[in-house]
Amino acid sequence: MSLVLASTSPFRAAILEHAGLEFRAVGADIDERAVETPLLEADATAEDVAAVLAEAKALDVSERNPGDLVLGGDQTLSLEGKLFHKPADMEEARYHLLSFSGKTHQLWSALCLVRDGETLWRHVSVAHMHVRKLSPQFIGHYLARVGDNALKSVGAYQYEGLGIQLFEKIDGDYFTIVGLPILPLLGKLRELGEIDG
Repeated sequence: MSLVLASTSPFRAAILEHAGLEFRAVGADIDERAVETPLLEADATAEDVAAVLAEAKALDVSERNPGDLVLGGDQTLSLEGKLFHKPADMEEARYHLLSFSGKTHQLWSALCLVRDGETLWRHVSVAHMHVRKLSPQFIGHYLARVGDNALKSVGAYQYEGLGIQLFEKIDGDYFTIVGLPILPLLGKLRELGEIDG
């Protein structure tokens, strides 16, 4: 199998590596906000936005890698119908965490497989993230400890690290939360005959 990950995310790459998949990573060259804007104007859901962005990334990389199976992925976060993006700075990260405090937000992780410009498979998984009540003081301490890592994810946290302290309960798959729902992907790769069944 010649699998190409249409992402430079170290988290997605690590999941594929740990699952024993051989692949190479090629970053997609798309303007995510330009793709997203008409969707939001049409009242698309966070789930739809994740799915469309995952497919756009896979299609972009597929154009430059003929014959290869290309995996696109994207993750969105929604709270009470509002879509959140990666925080631009620490003040926005603080705002995100204050907004999430005491509430449940959703992480939508979308995957798409494309070969030669043809979409073969789409999948979206969701995790419900129950954030405990966070004091402004705790948020300040947390952001001081994680530093710029808060700016690397849409929720201003890495669940697999210190970010776990933000939650009281989680309903969802670990891999969905990290951004690559591996079990449905492995199932599809087996179905396509790309990996041993």
